[in-house]
Amino acid sequence: MKRVITVLTGLTFLLNIMAQQKIVQTAGRDGLGDFAPEFAHLNDDILFGEVWSRNDILSLRDRSLVTVVSLVSQGITDSSLKFHLQEAKKNGITRTEIAEILTHNAFYAGWPKAWAAFRLAKEVWNEDINGEDSKAVFQREMIFPIGEPNTAYAQYFIGNSYLANVSQDQIPFANVTFEPGCRNNWHIHKAEKGGGQMLVGVAGHGWYQEEGKDPVEILPGTVINIPANVKHWHGAAKDSWFAHLAFGVPGEKTENVWLEPVSDEQYLSFQK
Repeated sequence: MKRVITVLTGLTFLLNIMAQQKIVQTAGRDGLGDFAPEFAHLNDDILFGEVWSRNDILSLRDRSLVTVVSLVSQGITDSSLKFHLQEAKKNGITRTEIAEILTHNAFYAGWPKAWAAFRLAKEVWNEDINGEDSKAVFQREMIFPIGEPNTAYAQYFIGNSYLANVSQDQIPFANVTFEPGCRNNWHIHKAEKGGGQMLVGVAGHGWYQEEGKDPVEILPGTVINIPANVKHWHGAAKDSWFAHLAFGVPGEKTENVWLEPVSDEQYLSFQK
């Protein structure tokens, strides 16, 4: 357990460095490049390229929150606020949170200003559903990114999963995220020598099961060692998002063999 914590602490540091990405903005040059090139430069290169890019000091989410509150407090409820509400949504602020932020701000900035901001916020978050909201909340529970939809392997999953490649060096590994109820098919990591897989629970609540054995609960910090040539499956609990790191164990003549899905009857039989 101590070893897992040490590894995750180190990875947190690396991911913080990776997260310090420079913001690229062209709105100034697109709209005012010929008319006011110096203003465009200050907007695109200084405000966004330098100030917004200092996310080692404040995260993009925090900067979005500060900016939205500042604009609403000044009564600015035009396209500028809508743009920053859209950025706030991209940066992880959920529908529930923006409603609370604007409600709180109303007591300090003024009730009419909040009403005007709410009209724009409803447009920006209008297409959200509870699943998207809960996904954003879940992302903030863990240090690893959720990643992109796992389309390459979608045929081997029931429900939606997401994949974020964390490292391709030495021992490649990825963070795999499952929405509630999502699980992969029964499968086998075949190898003539060595091989297999190791899972480390990162966030949420999940399950792992080998054929002929009882399911094993996976929580943050749980380590699952999967031998080569053993039929198994893993995924989220029926009512929880779940993420684990997946490490491929080196071996000779390794191959992943995907098998039949885990039926609803099998999956729900051990979950209350």
